[in-house]
Amino acid sequence: MFYKQQEVPENAVAVARKARKLTQAELANAVGVTRQTIIAIEKGNYTPSVLLALKLAKTLGKSVEELFWI
Repeated sequence: MFYKQQEVPENAVAVARKARKLTQAELANAVGVTRQTIIAIEKGNYTPSVLLALKLAKTLGKSVEELFWI
């Protein structure tokens, strides 16, 4: 039996965050999550919900497509 490996989107959250001169904690506070969640997203270990992706994009001044892709 074969199992399909789950796709994980790549992201530019860290790059966009640093360009805005935000710490992980500041970004987390702005979008209502923990710093650990931001770390996991930036490392590609966690795929955010659509709502969280939209909040990140708005806060970072980017489109969702600029921040996340497969």
